[in-house]
Amino acid sequence: MKALTLPLWSKLQLLLGSREEQSDYDSLLLMLLLILLAIGLVMVNSASVPVAERLFGNPLHFTFRHLVYLGLGTAMAIVVLNIPVHRWHQGNLLLLALAVVGLVAVLLFGRTVNGATRWLALGPISIQAAEPAKLFFFVYLASYLVRRHEEVRENFKGFIKPMVVLLLLSVLLLLQPDMGTVIVMFATALVLLFLAGAKLWQFIVLSLTGVSAVLFLIVYSEYRWRRVTAFLDPWADPFGSGYQLTQSLMAFGRGGFSGQGLGNSIQKLEYLPEAHNDFIFAIIAEEIGFIGVFGVLALLFLLVARTLWIGRQAMLKQLHFHGFLALAMAIWFGFQTAVNIGVASGVLPTKGLTLPFVSSGGSSLIIMLMAAALVLRIDFEVRMEGKQAINRGGRSG
Repeated sequence: MKALTLPLWSKLQLLLGSREEQSDYDSLLLMLLLILLAIGLVMVNSASVPVAERLFGNPLHFTFRHLVYLGLGTAMAIVVLNIPVHRWHQGNLLLLALAVVGLVAVLLFGRTVNGATRWLALGPISIQAAEPAKLFFFVYLASYLVRRHEEVRENFKGFIKPMVVLLLLSVLLLLQPDMGTVIVMFATALVLLFLAGAKLWQFIVLSLTGVSAVLFLIVYSEYRWRRVTAFLDPWADPFGSGYQLTQSLMAFGRGGFSGQGLGNSIQKLEYLPEAHNDFIFAIIAEEIGFIGVFGVLALLFLLVARTLWIGRQAMLKQLHFHGFLALAMAIWFGFQTAVNIGVASGVLPTKGLTLPFVSSGGSSLIIMLMAAALVLRIDFEVRMEGKQAINRGGRSG
């Protein structure tokens, strides 16, 4: 039998949206992804000009940097598009080991910025090890749910095993410290286990345990406690602990319904820190207003909903690993979006998480593009099921 592969021309057709290949991939998902990436490029350019001019004497420094990472992400996405999904299933433990090695390497050799050791310098490129760790853990979890599906449904031991793995990764992440990534991974794992059929009481107990652990970490960490108190009343210290949130809220307030116009943000003039990165949604609100906020939210919602639909289609065709992995990607995209927007709008305490496919941020953008390409590959194989024989080594369940 011929193995399911994507030759170079097919990959180009996939990326460009060729009509001839419309029946073989999800053009809606690809279109949503391209629109979000285009919005991200425009807004990163708009939000980063003042700080780039001051730091590097080049107003387009962060724009060029974003384009470089977009190029690297696209190259990695093409590689992912040509890897059969069952290869991820087979290599899940190796990927998990790479995640652990990467997180340990950061602690030993990483670069410290603003009190956090999260980056590995590889020549001119810095890699945030937490980003591939998220993707690799979700691959492991999807594989585990296929291999131990009945154990997860019937036995608490089966439910708790992947959470022990998550605990190990969480300890390494908290040593950086990076609590935001821990929360995203924990929430995604919890929801995926619930969708896989874990008992409700297990879900509730683990949820309460996780929330209790987060509260403990907040109470016994001075800087986290300052973030929470600033979130509860940012105006109590608008030039101290509440500074970033008050500036973000002012951006939302200035935006109104239609915004101040593209490029006309005041908050990006170095009043709002990380304007082109974690708080880019505030600049979108200020420059494009409610219209822009609603548009970006709608695009991200549709992307998450479409990814969920792809996961469901895979499940219906008994491609369980494909299905669990697509569901994990959807939960990840959706939860990280909710956290980023919640932080920017003052609904959640400040966490350093990017807005998927929009924010500047090299490692995050590359890994998000790889994850999106993986979803496209999953959809491709689901669509081809029944049209031609696929490598049954990737079919589980």
